[in-house]
Formats: sequence, structure tokens, C-alpha cells
Amino acid sequence: MTALLMNGSARWPTPKSSAASTRHQFMFATGIENSYPVITGADGRTQRVDEMAKTGHYERWREDFALVAELGIEYLRYGPPYHLTHLGPGKYDWAFPDETFAELKRLNITPIVDLCHFGVPDWIGDFQNPDFPELFASYAGAFAERFPWVRLYTPVNEIFIAANFSAQLGWWNERLTSDRAFVTALKHLARANLLAEEAILAARGQAGTLFIQSESTEYFHSSVPEAAGRADFLNEKRFLSLDLCYGHDVRACMYQYLTDNGMSRQEYDWFMECAPRYKPFSIMGNDYYLTNEHMVSPGDGPVTASGEIFGYYIITKQYYDRYHLPVMHTETNLADAERAPDWLEKEWLNMLRLKQDGVPIVGFTWYSLIDQVDWDTALREDNGNVNALGLFDLDRKIRPVGEAYRELVKRWRDILPAESICLSAG
Repeated sequence: MTALLMNGSARWPTPKSSAASTRHQFMFATGIENSYPVITGADGRTQRVDEMAKTGHYERWREDFALVAELGIEYLRYGPPYHLTHLGPGKYDWAFPDETFAELKRLNITPIVDLCHFGVPDWIGDFQNPDFPELFASYAGAFAERFPWVRLYTPVNEIFIAANFSAQLGWWNERLTSDRAFVTALKHLARANLLAEEAILAARGQAGTLFIQSESTEYFHSSVPEAAGRADFLNEKRFLSLDLCYGHDVRACMYQYLTDNGMSRQEYDWFMECAPRYKPFSIMGNDYYLTNEHMVSPGDGPVTASGEIFGYYIITKQYYDRYHLPVMHTETNLADAERAPDWLEKEWLNMLRLKQDGVPIVGFTWYSLIDQVDWDTALREDNGNVNALGLFDLDRKIRPVGEAYRELVKRWRDILPAESICLSAG
């Protein structure tokens, strides 16, 4: 870390209670990538991508959890493989979750439980299935009953990305490419998320229960003046998942888009009525990567990656100004082992500036703990390419960014003040 990062702590008062606390209020976190979408392989056959299998986590999970503790990290974005755990209506295989969550509890690592990460069990099919929301909610409720000590949840991860990649771009799961398919996936994912929150609250009660809705924060830039209208439309569309999950009434153009593509007025009204009930239990999780900003061409021209232009500060502030919820930086990384420590510092300083400017930020995450596999093709190809995105490589050897993050956590964990949200109850 540079002198700017190391010496910046002088501006922050140390909370009086931090020395006696057994759990730091600011959530320094990492995650174990557990994507499991279905794709079409090179041979034309359907196959499932299971990142936990590709990275060796199923065999080395005890070692992986020990690495989290070694870094001094107390929070872990983690979830059981949904496709292997939910075997049918009311049928579950808890063998792997029982072992892994018992170990997390033993190590005093607080899980932020990721229940659905880009895929569903084969017997459910895909996100076009109208029965998915209720089936998933039953799973979420059963999980909460079995693990009542778990209090932090991301019921459905990155709803916008899941719907976009599965039903708009045709990459995953249903592999469809239409606005109607996208809206169908979107409404089913958002409904599943809200019904899961209801089921979790019913199972474990309100005390200490929080939902950290990890979502990709996007921005679309106009390449030329003629692209401004299209960019404006996409910049409204990027909010749709959170609008539905938080009950934020959309602009007329988005309402027309939703209803023109299969969402009924009754369905929309349900979101606007239901979602605000769970907002008091919500933390808005914002994911930001170098690929989150886009350049828009006019007409039907391509939408391409622009790289970082605005950055985390500006884009997250846009989301905060829309929803006015506590914020957690829930994902970032960089696929360059040498440059990753600098990216970590940049993201951290963007987050710190937001916090100093009054945005209630309660946590920060480097995602993920270990390297990932085949994310260079968004999991569309089964090439076995190792992506250097982790704090540790797949041999479980620490990377420079892991060293940097450990030092950052050590220097800042007792300095950052608590926000006006109870993270230690439950």
C-alpha cells in the first residue's frame, strides 16, 4: 500500500467499543466463487459449469476456509451449490452444507449466504419456469430453518446479470435472445428473491437478519450524439432488478418496456406493494469491475466495453441516490496479478471517499478468495483457463493482492466507524 492509504487512517476516530467487540462492525469480506450455469458446449451438448468443481473447492474447502481466517477476514460470501442441494420439491441433500457451515461457525467466519448463483437444478429447468420463485423460496426457508444462526443472505446473486446473460445475450441456462425472455427471467428472479426473503424471515425471525443484494453496477456511455437515446434507455434498464426488489417505481419508458414484453400490470403492482416490506432489512451490494462500463453505438450497433471511465465512486453514488440504502462493495477484482494490488487500492480509496462524503458504506469485498476458471469467456467455453482473480492461486499460494488485502484489513479494521445499522445482532 502507498503512503496515502497507510497514513489516511488519521482522519478516522477509533470507536470506543472496538477493543471489547468480538466482531468488527465494518465487513471486510472475500468470497468463494460458486457459479453453476448451464451452457452449450463446443460439441453442441448441454453441460453445467461448476466453479467449485473447477477450482478444487469441493476437495479443499477446509483449506480454503483456513485461508480466510489467515487473512484476518471475518466475513465470507459463500453458498452451497444449489443444483446439488435442492433435489426436488421438499427434498434436500444437506451433507455438504452441514460440514462446511459447521466449519465456518467453528472458525468464527460469518457467511453471507449466496443461495442462487446464476443457475438452478436440472429438474427446475431455467429462469423461464414460472414455478421457480416458489420452489426457490421453499429452499431458502428450509436452509434458514436448518442453519438458524446464519443471519446474512444474498438470496439471488446479480439478478440483472443472470437475466441478461441467460435470456438477452443467449449465453447461459435458457440461452434465449429476446426482450420478452429477458423480462420473464427478470421478473421470476426478482420474485424468487423477495419470496426467499419472506421465507427466511419467517424461519429465523427479524432479529439480526439482513439481505445484502449483490448486484452489478453498470453504466452506458454514448459514443456519439446519435446514441444518446439508446444509452439513456440502457441506463434505466440497468436499474430494473433493484427497482423490482426494492419497490422503486420505474420511469414510463421502463414500464412500457416491461408490459410490452410480458409483465402484467398485476405483476408490477405486486412488486411495488411487496418489496418495500423487506427494504428495512436490506443492504445494497454493489459489484464493480473494469468491464462494468460500456460504449453504446447508435441504432443496432454494438455495445462494447469502454473500460473504467466514471469508476466506482460515481456509479455507486448514482445507485445510492436512487435507493438510499446502506451500501456494501460486494465484488471487485482484476485479471492481472501484477496490477491487482493497485486496483485494490483504487477501489478502496473510491469507497473510502464515498464513506467520507456521507454514503453509509458497511463493507468491502475482494472477489474471490482463490483464482477462478474460464471467466475470460464469461463461462461460455470450457477451456480450463485459470484467471488470476484471487487472493490466492489454485495451489493456495498467496498472490500479491492477497498480501495487500491482509495489510489493508489489519490497518483499517479498528478505525472505520460503525454505521447506523446493527451488524452484530442475531
